[in-house]
Amino acid sequence: MSDTERACIVLRRSILELCIADHEGDQATLDQWLANKTVENVRAWIESADQKVLVAERGGEIIGVGSASAKGEILLNYVSPDARFESVSLELMQYLENYVCAQGNKKSFLSSTQTAHRFYLAHGYEDSGDPELWAGMSAQPMVKWLK
Repeated sequence: MSDTERACIVLRRSILELCIADHEGDQATLDQWLANKTVENVRAWIESADQKVLVAERGGEIIGVGSASAKGEILLNYVSPDARFESVSLELMQYLENYVCAQGNKKSFLSSTQTAHRFYLAHGYEDSGDPELWAGMSAQPMVKWLK
């Protein structure tokens, strides 16, 4: 199995198993959320010059996937259910924020799920507007001014 396939599995498992508060098991919501989490799309994201994709590994297994755009948006921050609460997400965020800074951005921004909202608040992000509806779920715009 390729690294791209393994990264895709982590993305999908994280959504299915860890983001239940967001999708509430609703198949239509899951279908929308998972629609772009394909091997082909992950490969395209990796090859894109306009974003950075990172993976976290443990024992040769991919346990986290993160991505940020050159404009400063955190696009992905997903952790394998097998590695939850092991600081994987925090480590990915630190690398992604460093990438965002290196691109000349003064801030990082994202749309948070309910599941991740407390994590982002605890790591310096602030709500930056009213929640938006995406795929039948609430997505909270957030921003962090970088040093």
